[in-house]
Amino acid sequence: MTLKRKIAINVSIAFTLLFGLASAFIYVSFASFRKEEFKNRLEEKALSTAKLLIEVKKIDKQILKLIDQNKIDKLFDEKTLVFDGQYNLIYSSLAKSNITWTKKDLIKLNNEKSYFIDKKGKETLGLYFPLKQGDYYVLISAEDTYGYSKMEYLLYSLLFTYLIGVLLVWLFTYFFIKKQLNPLDVFQQKITSISANELNVHLEENSSNDEINLLTKAFNQMLTRLENAFTTQKEFTSNASHELYTPLTRISLQLENLMHSEKHSENTLSYLKSINNDTHQIADLINSLLLLAKVNKEEISKKFSKVRIDEIIFDANEQVKKINANFNLDFDIQIADDIENPMEVLGVKSLLLIAFTNLLKNASLYSTNNKASVIIKHTDQKNLVVSINNEGKTLSEEEQKKIFEPFTRGENSIQIQGSGLGLPIVKRILDYHNATILYQSLGKNNNQFQVAFSI
Repeated sequence: MTLKRKIAINVSIAFTLLFGLASAFIYVSFASFRKEEFKNRLEEKALSTAKLLIEVKKIDKQILKLIDQNKIDKLFDEKTLVFDGQYNLIYSSLAKSNITWTKKDLIKLNNEKSYFIDKKGKETLGLYFPLKQGDYYVLISAEDTYGYSKMEYLLYSLLFTYLIGVLLVWLFTYFFIKKQLNPLDVFQQKITSISANELNVHLEENSSNDEINLLTKAFNQMLTRLENAFTTQKEFTSNASHELYTPLTRISLQLENLMHSEKHSENTLSYLKSINNDTHQIADLINSLLLLAKVNKEEISKKFSKVRIDEIIFDANEQVKKINANFNLDFDIQIADDIENPMEVLGVKSLLLIAFTNLLKNASLYSTNNKASVIIKHTDQKNLVVSINNEGKTLSEEEQKKIFEPFTRGENSIQIQGSGLGLPIVKRILDYHNATILYQSLGKNNNQFQVAFSI
């Protein structure tokens, strides 16, 4: 999950919770207010009824019932009961609804002076009135239809507002965060496009002191340090190439002249040849190390062109024969006739020649019969596969895991000269050509390297 989405989601969730809590608080507060307001209305109604009944002695109870029934502020389904000090019912309004009561309720009312209960929307208020004429108890009940309708309206209003508000917050938060962090996306795109050959290209800075501009400045400083380090490395590589390779070439030429200019005993000649071979091996090692250091994927991809694999293998075979004249190569092509230009792949011919020369040289050195076979074929996945087989001691599973690591050599190379850099160079070159290489043992004394190119 990206940073933009994390921030947007966290902010939106926080607002959703806060808005939900605020809406719930408003609804609960209004419910409490409605209950208290309705209780006050019941109390006023009970008080007015009790005063008319008790203090206005001449008023008729029937007239009082008519007055209660026709009041402007009459409550819905209102019922009023008045009791004297001996808990006798002395007045009941004309409403058809009933109030469920017992003597225990009146005794409770005498002790508590008042109580309020709500039974399924039917709210009942009990009041105790100590007057000069005696003690009186009033029970009044009604339904607050207007209050509940207001609460229902408030509930739907809050739900609608909550849903619309949450939706808008999620949308606006995401787009706002996206806009604010857009410079970070631009920064990421720019640094992704910078390669090892473009370390001198710095990102644009501005005068602001925000985190992104500070990050840009820090990244530019890092690029400067990396550029200096790469420049130093390239200069060292170039100087090392010249300083090391030139003396070795002179030593090799002097050894060649020494071996051919004078007659030497067999032991001396063998010793000189051994020194000359060691010199060539050191030169090959230096060339291999320099090649590993110089090969760059970005530079290679710019030089890609269509090359024929069969021609590269033939040229590689000629290179190996210069080292081992007794080496024999069996070549087989298994390509369908309906494929156009079946041997062509995109790559750099000189580098692919180095890769296949190393593979054939490897097959020659580790072969027990100075022989190898190459098979070129197409697979169902539209890959061009080159298989190189030879007979010789195979590698163990542990050796196979490290076969492409630099300076790694197997047990079968104990008496064979080498640096352990041939296969790592092959692997790096093929990686830069988006090709794969796989070693497998097909049986006892049967080695195979498979190189697959995408076409």
